[in-house]
Amino acid sequence: MPSPTPHASIKPHLDHLYRYYNARSWVHPDPLEFLYHYPDPKDREIAGLIASSLAYGRVDQILKTVSSVLDVLGPSPCTFLRRGAPGTFQSRFNGFKYRFTTDRELVLLLTGIRQVVDTHGSLQACFLEGFNTRDDTTLSGLCYLSDALRDPFGNAPNSLIPDPGRGSACKRLNLFMRWMVRTDGVDPGGWDPIPPSKLIIPLDIHMHRVSRLLALTRRQTASMRTAREVTQAFRRLSPEDPVQYDFALTRLGIRKDEEMCGFLDRCRVKREKNT
Repeated sequence: MPSPTPHASIKPHLDHLYRYYNARSWVHPDPLEFLYHYPDPKDREIAGLIASSLAYGRVDQILKTVSSVLDVLGPSPCTFLRRGAPGTFQSRFNGFKYRFTTDRELVLLLTGIRQVVDTHGSLQACFLEGFNTRDDTTLSGLCYLSDALRDPFGNAPNSLIPDPGRGSACKRLNLFMRWMVRTDGVDPGGWDPIPPSKLIIPLDIHMHRVSRLLALTRRQTASMRTAREVTQAFRRLSPEDPVQYDFALTRLGIRKDEEMCGFLDRCRVKREKNT
C-alpha cells in the first residue's frame, strides 16, 4: 500500500493550530504537566516514563494516579530509586491499583528503571546505546530501552511497557519520547542528542481517526506500521519536526466537538457522520 501524500493546503491550518495551542496554559489536564516540576533531566525522564506509562483511561484518574506515585518518589525520583530497593518499593506501593495495573507491575517497572539507571546512568543513555542514528525513526533505541525496562517482568505480559517490536503503535512510549526529545512552549525536552526529526507520532484511536480524515493514512488499524506511515506524512509537511502537531491535534480531541469539525472544514475535509 503506497504511503499517502498529504495535501500541502492543510499545512497552514496545522501551523495555525500549533501556534494557537503551543503554550503551557493549554496543557492541563494532561500528565505532561508533571514533568515541569523536574529541572534535572534525570528526574524528568523517570517522572515522564511513569506518567506516560499510566496515561490510559480517564484523564482525571490518570492525573490522580500519577500524582500519588510521584508524591512517594519525592522531589528527585532518580535519587529515590537509586537509594531504594525492590523491598522498599513494594512496601511503599503495597495495595496500589489503577485499572489493569497492579502494585506488582508498578514495583517491577520501578525495579526496571532502577536497573537501567544503575547500568547505564540514565534512561537516555540506555536509549542511545540501542539507537541507530542511520535509521529514520527512534524505533531501534525504543526497542532497546523497552527490553531493558521489561527485564524484571520476565516473559509475563504487563500493562505499562509494551514491546515495540511486536507491532503495537506504542502510543505511550512515543508520547514519552515526544516529551523528552522536543523542546518548545509545551514539551520540556532534556534528551538533546536525539533529533526531533526521528520521532514517531503517538498514535491512538483519536489520532488515527484524525489522520485518516486528513488523508495521512488509509490503514484501518492503529499499529506501528500505521504510526510510521502517519509520521512519514507529517514529515513531508515538517521534515525537522514531524510530531510538532501532535499536542495541538489532541487538544481538539478533548475540546468541544465543534472545534474539531471546524478545523476539518477549514482543511476542506469531507467529514464522517458524527465527527
